[in-house]
Amino acid sequence: MDPLLPGIAGPEDLKQLPAEQLEQVCAELRDHIITSVSRSGGHLGASLGVIELTVALHRAFTTPFDKIVWDVGHQAYGHKLLTGRQADFGTLRHKGGIAGFPKQSESEHDMFGVGHASTAISAAVGFAAARDARGEDNAVVAVIGDGALTGGLAYEGLNNAGLLGTNLIVVLNDNKMSIAPNVGAISKYLTRITSGKHYVRLEADVWDLLGSLPHGGKAQVLAGRIKESLKQLVVPTILFEELGFKYFGPLDGHDLPLLMRTFDAVKKLHGPILIHISTEKGKGYRFAEQDGQRYHGVGKFDRAEGIKVVKPEVPTYTTVFGNTICELAASDSRIHAITAAMPSGTGLTGMRDGFPGRFHDVGIAEGHAVTFAAGLASAGCKPVVAVYSTFLQRAVDHLIHDVALQKLPVVFAVDRGGVVGEDGPTHHGVFDYTYLRMVPNMVVMAPRDEDQLRHMLATGLARDEGPSSIRYPRGAGLGVDCSGDVAPIPVGKSETLLSGDSVCLLAIGSLVQPALQAAELLADEGLACEVVDMRFVKPLDSELLASVWQRHRLVVTLEENSLAGGFGAAVLEWAAANETAAGPQVRLIGIPDRFQEHATRAELLADLGLDAPGITASVRCLATEAGIESEGPGSQAQSAS
Repeated sequence: MDPLLPGIAGPEDLKQLPAEQLEQVCAELRDHIITSVSRSGGHLGASLGVIELTVALHRAFTTPFDKIVWDVGHQAYGHKLLTGRQADFGTLRHKGGIAGFPKQSESEHDMFGVGHASTAISAAVGFAAARDARGEDNAVVAVIGDGALTGGLAYEGLNNAGLLGTNLIVVLNDNKMSIAPNVGAISKYLTRITSGKHYVRLEADVWDLLGSLPHGGKAQVLAGRIKESLKQLVVPTILFEELGFKYFGPLDGHDLPLLMRTFDAVKKLHGPILIHISTEKGKGYRFAEQDGQRYHGVGKFDRAEGIKVVKPEVPTYTTVFGNTICELAASDSRIHAITAAMPSGTGLTGMRDGFPGRFHDVGIAEGHAVTFAAGLASAGCKPVVAVYSTFLQRAVDHLIHDVALQKLPVVFAVDRGGVVGEDGPTHHGVFDYTYLRMVPNMVVMAPRDEDQLRHMLATGLARDEGPSSIRYPRGAGLGVDCSGDVAPIPVGKSETLLSGDSVCLLAIGSLVQPALQAAELLADEGLACEVVDMRFVKPLDSELLASVWQRHRLVVTLEENSLAGGFGAAVLEWAAANETAAGPQVRLIGIPDRFQEHATRAELLADLGLDAPGITASVRCLATEAGIESEGPGSQAQSAS
């Protein structure tokens, strides 16, 4: 049997194939995705689960004329393969290669760039409103996972779509999982619908039958009245219909002929439509079918044997955080842990298993997570919100008004701070110093290693008034000893690690270690640098800064954050408020004012000049510009300890 996928250069080629060959296309898509992701890593399970849906969509609709908007983008690998990116698919998530998510600049078939959940319906309503305003007639389809329905934005979009009453199709892909198994009342509600599938399918079949009969419109009106009474007796109120949508489903999301018939039928109807399909995450790859959570996002793996779990020699920051919060929770019953649908990703499985009454997974609802934490704190608890930096951005308003304004002691454990690698610009956590330090009553901390993370968590939990944040990077720690007792550290106090003349490196968080390495390299060249671990972006150590300003000719700030409004900007603000007759030149090293693309974390840091060689080169150049001469090879900075 000759392969079909290589001959599909775009959706029009798919439309030319006989219907009986489309199952083969689905099989080839799955095989291609499994092979490619095993070599490069990526989001596997979600894309495997929507192969039939993807083929049916591109068979029924014509992009880019018709608009297909994907939610999150974890589901879009098959879409990329059918829209002209087969030749480049091996570069997925590699530097200079195609992105792991839909991206408008990458293809005309990617209608909306996305990386966070629950956005598709709102964006699709915007596309539909623009179409209506121009008097056009293209279809608009939003594809969302059931996990996205734990996010409030999805309901804002549904509500607006129902109000407008415009032509819009929402496909709800129900696999009972986002990254972790779904939680909450909506998940239970969808389960009730699927468990009552015989009634719901019967209703859809009868509706279609009546519509095909003579005077079928009148029969449908009568059937509608009967249905309103019948559903009160047989099934729970259909939420989506109450919001103004015509509901179809649940349908078998792997029944390709059924999906194609459904799309061909509903695209002729008017008004908002919701098609509820049931799929299996990881469909077609037995390891992913058996463990959808582990195979959601993967690194390279052996296709035949699956992922081999190897305990890392050095624990990750996430693991250390998870162990520490459990240690502290064991002796303080006020400590609660909150996650927005990522118990494993944020290190909270220990809290979930060991302290189930004080562990809260609120779904993909970061804003609710923060205000929920504010309620806990108001009731005398010590809540810790564990969240990725990029996702905390979605809750800044809640953080300001519900937590900080009321001076509530909520701790934010901000994971994946800095560049995160292959997930790209939607996931890089490079703005948190900026948006956190602007908030009154907020303490902003960043540990230089995993042991300091432990003490910073204790510091935040020890505060009785006002929120605290601890920002740490993705991946393994430095391998330092974490066996000592956990104790708070003085708020706003830095630590000088190396003493030196003329040049002072003020580093924070993940850049402290590269700063120390750069100082060693520069010392070999005769340039002795002082290195300070600032530890706090807010409040700054004013006493230390005053001393530095008196003793050095050049001060360089180092941060893995946007330079716009970040740590370096905070130092400059301090200098402006404490201006003296003479002071050092101040230069900032960090992330420039542009979005960073996808590559490995090491590649990104090197390109940004934020690794040890890059910092060395920058400081050498800055020192020369400042007229600071080296003292000759062998000059050594001295440890301050």
